[in-house]
Amino acid sequence: MAARTDNPDPEPIKEILARLFTARGWGRRQARMHLERAWVEAVGVEYASTTRVLGLKRGLFEIEVNSAVVMQELTHYHKRRLLDALRSKLPRETIKELRFKVGKF
Repeated sequence: MAARTDNPDPEPIKEILARLFTARGWGRRQARMHLERAWVEAVGVEYASTTRVLGLKRGLFEIEVNSAVVMQELTHYHKRRLLDALRSKLPRETIKELRFKVGKF
């Protein structure tokens, strides 16, 4: 009786790693860290500790702030500059709008 030779071809390592990243959620974490780094660079040290990235979904970049005062200041005085900075730091992302909301973190 002849030996069976139905061994499949070896799977490419990039496909194995892609499945592993997806299964472990590493891709989402890496994407989130990328957003957070871009935000901190855009907003600067003055506001970095009083804000937190909530996420980017359908072009809406959402930021949580720790007070209404910070929200008003960022919305009225810095929003356009921040949008431009984020768009240049995240050229592969579509950022249509920047939204702030007050929360506790």
